[in-house]
Amino acid sequence: MRTVDSKQIMDRLMGEVSKSVIGYEQEVKLLFACLVAGGHALIEGYPGLAKTTLVKAFAKALGLSFSRIQFTPDLLPSDITGSLIFNPKIGDFEVRFGPIFANIVLADEVNRAPPKVQSALLEAMQENQVTIGGKSYELPKPFMIIATQNPVELEGTYPLPEAQLDRFMIRIKLGYPSEDIEFKITENIDLGSISSINTVVSKEDIESLQALVRSIYVDDSIIRYIVNLIRATRNARDVKLGASPRAAQILSKLVRAWALLDGRDYVIPDDVKLLAPYVLNHRIITLGADSTIIIRQLLQQVPTPLMERVLRKS
Repeated sequence: MRTVDSKQIMDRLMGEVSKSVIGYEQEVKLLFACLVAGGHALIEGYPGLAKTTLVKAFAKALGLSFSRIQFTPDLLPSDITGSLIFNPKIGDFEVRFGPIFANIVLADEVNRAPPKVQSALLEAMQENQVTIGGKSYELPKPFMIIATQNPVELEGTYPLPEAQLDRFMIRIKLGYPSEDIEFKITENIDLGSISSINTVVSKEDIESLQALVRSIYVDDSIIRYIVNLIRATRNARDVKLGASPRAAQILSKLVRAWALLDGRDYVIPDDVKLLAPYVLNHRIITLGADSTIIIRQLLQQVPTPLMERVLRKS
């Protein structure tokens, strides 16, 4: 297995995206791990944090087809998927494919469109296909939707339903940068432009990494750790609805991809601890408490595989 190559690919991608946005090294790796694991990502952050630029730079460095859909209240489902258009030259209807037919699709400000439009993404995210005029059309491979939303501007927005949120493998919450990073952003006026971004990862590289994910070793003790963590969310204080078995399966996929991009052919407990908040923070319904805080508390309470062995011996 080309574990060394996988790490080199990750390093090249991170270095290239850093030409446009800085301070988001972990977020770039999260997005790439999500793509390699076959998932979709939701990015939340205040205006001005370069959410859109991050996604555009990420897609350009990958050399995949890219489209951006600006979600607005007057958007129609056919504006995303495409529609049947009458062609007078042939005297019949023909399919005009929408912007969803790309490898990387940026759903910008996804919560600004009504539920009917949001639901147009469900089939694409779950089945990797869309239906136009009663006929199903397969989407390009690899395929990934990266959606963004502003967590504070709620006027004129439509909150994503739980079923829609569950289609996202991870939710990344962006915060304000550190003082040093903000100094560098202010100092370098060329940041924010993707014109200098070059393609450093090929489609073949991505397909090879996706195939390698299945060969990553996960010990039974780590599988048990994931299961125990998921089950703990259902009995946690201030939690109305815990995570489902699907969350456990998704976390299991993501930790494999993360280990691969880290240059390893095996998963360690720290992978689970690092990635669990991104997988679970939008999959549990709380009674008003911050879901991320609850998840971090559970990570401290649920014994890791090593701790379990110690407890058994005692």
